[in-house]
Amino acid sequence: MFELTPQALADALGRRDAPLLPCLPGVQSRLLMHGSDTEGRFSLVQHLLDPRALGAPVHRRAREDAYVHALSGEVWALSNGEERKAAAGERIHQQRGQWHAFWNRGDEPASVLEIIAPAGFEKFFGDCGAISGPVDENVLSEMAVGYGAEFDWSATSDVVRRNALSFR
Repeated sequence: MFELTPQALADALGRRDAPLLPCLPGVQSRLLMHGSDTEGRFSLVQHLLDPRALGAPVHRRAREDAYVHALSGEVWALSNGEERKAAAGERIHQQRGQWHAFWNRGDEPASVLEIIAPAGFEKFFGDCGAISGPVDENVLSEMAVGYGAEFDWSATSDVVRRNALSFR
């Protein structure tokens, strides 16, 4: 039976053997805890965001809640229709069924931990990392369907424009 002990969490956060997956321009993701590590309860993903990078397009998931915890820098998030800032040590809850996104609109790199519960969606980052070339909205949308998720590309364009982010 899986038990989230302080040691298990410290081990996950210390993992540097997990590959960095290039999912979107200016964003690399590292899978620290998979659903297979937690009996499907949750997954833990670290995202490294370059300055002015969109961490996740505006999307919603049918099955999972997420918590985005800022480790360094400042990240902004859209959650429940509101834009909020999270400085290092702060977190933002992104509920299933609600449109949400996160980004780094600052001039310094940022790092976040994303806790996704229940597990399963972490596999999307592996699939996304296998795509080469520029962002293809149609390909990402088709992939998302298999994970019970959907993107809002119009809202994403608005977030990118308002915050002077790089995305393509």
